[in-house]
Amino acid sequence: MTNMINKAQGLGLSLITKLAGSDVLDQLKLRKFLERSLYQGSKAGFRALSQTQKAFKPKQIPQQRLPQQKKNLFDLSLTEEQQMTSEAMSQFAQEVLLGLAHDADQTAQFPESLWQYVEDLGLNYYALPEALGGVAAEQNIVSNLLIIAEKLAEGDFSLTAGLLSTFSVINAITRWGSTEVQSMYLPCFAEDSDITATFAVQEATPAFNLYVLKTKASLENDQYFIDGEKTLVILGDLADVFLVSADFNGKPDVFVVQVGDTISIKNTPAMGLKATETATLKFSNTPALRLGATDFDYTAFLDLGNLMWCAMAVGTCEAVKAYCIKYANERTAFGEPISHRQSVAFMIADMAIEIDAMRMLILNAASLAEAGKPFHREAYLARILCAEKSMKIGTDGVQILGGHGFTKEHPVERWYRDLRATAILHSGLHA
Repeated sequence: MTNMINKAQGLGLSLITKLAGSDVLDQLKLRKFLERSLYQGSKAGFRALSQTQKAFKPKQIPQQRLPQQKKNLFDLSLTEEQQMTSEAMSQFAQEVLLGLAHDADQTAQFPESLWQYVEDLGLNYYALPEALGGVAAEQNIVSNLLIIAEKLAEGDFSLTAGLLSTFSVINAITRWGSTEVQSMYLPCFAEDSDITATFAVQEATPAFNLYVLKTKASLENDQYFIDGEKTLVILGDLADVFLVSADFNGKPDVFVVQVGDTISIKNTPAMGLKATETATLKFSNTPALRLGATDFDYTAFLDLGNLMWCAMAVGTCEAVKAYCIKYANERTAFGEPISHRQSVAFMIADMAIEIDAMRMLILNAASLAEAGKPFHREAYLARILCAEKSMKIGTDGVQILGGHGFTKEHPVERWYRDLRATAILHSGLHA
């Protein structure tokens, strides 16, 4: 089977090369159409090859649970290790993500080159326990949110969401997974950096309620099956593994599903998050494993996902603020920079106040969570504030640039579109 696919891929690549040098395509104005068709066919072929080579073989391991942090103080300072991580993520965001963001948004494709950077950064190892070769010795929710997610999102919101999808799934499996699930997947994530994973939680229903799910799970002869439809799934057409929320015996639960023939995938382009190639997934009697052990908490699972979106919103809002300050100082009107106008200066000052407020609420919720204390109220407050203020900051960013803010010559319109996801998407990531 693999040899047949390899031959087909070779033929396809040969055809692409020959067609690329042909003038006929330009004469008939078919170049863009045919290149797009060949790209999709090539991607499908590589996906088929990938699926034949990726086999999840269980390796029996003790159940992993990262210990809670022991702390009595609400400490805002970073450790030396956290500071180094923060600087590395910030540098990567500015030097790599920022440069790739525009084209990724325009083409609505996640850059293939970014996966190599993920391996070089060792991003997934921050989520893997030390026993499996990772670096996580205890729950590091603050680091995951305010150091990794926020700093990366200063480069680009959409690309960060894609980069953190597998990282988030590893976090969720490490925190909640049963022995069976962890034995099946954690060693594979530790050994194979090419595995992509994501969440399928959102459903296309008005006023979507995370606790009333149309996707159903059933149990037959000790085997779980999933039926239903999920939408706005990040990297849905690229993922090998999905964490799927579904109703089981009248209660919401989460299941682990591998990509296969019982899942139909359709691209679902959205207003924002274009680089994540959002998709709609339809499950038809799809085999699954139940994620959680006896300590699984569905509400906490959702809260940790929402906090990740909030942290990314803070990072992108920082990017909006910095861009607006630079623009307002350079743009002159009536003989002086527009930053000298109180209406503009006050708008930027409000951004700074709101960003600090958002960050503080996230930090409060994250600190409680990693100490093992109740944090649902704090996470909910953080989500409400971030959903409202991030959209306001995105809107104000476009407003400060005036007509320029409405064009694609400046990144603020992209940030505005992406920030809308903070109020709309639930879970999809996990701190």
